[in-house]
Amino acid sequence: MTTAILLASAGCFLVKLLGYSLPGAWLRNRRVQAVAELLPPGLLATLILTGTFATGGGLAVDARAAGLAAAVAAQLARAPFIVVVVAGAAVTAAVRALG
Repeated sequence: MTTAILLASAGCFLVKLLGYSLPGAWLRNRRVQAVAELLPPGLLATLILTGTFATGGGLAVDARAAGLAAAVAAQLARAPFIVVVVAGAAVTAAVRALG
């Protein structure tokens, strides 16, 4: 376990170092900037969906999906971030308590 953590840390450091060593002209390229803008939202959406629907080796729809739906609804209603989080957590807790 410790070896895996050390290897992952070294890999992250090397990727960060690689980013600093890229020529500035590459980073000013419009295509590179467009991709760099789209990566974080895509990765975050993937993490959210994986955390919500993945269980072990399969997919499941449970209380977490209801919580995500409530959070999305609050976000679409332009609620403050804390309201979005509390709505998601409250709906998840309520569905788990009822089911």
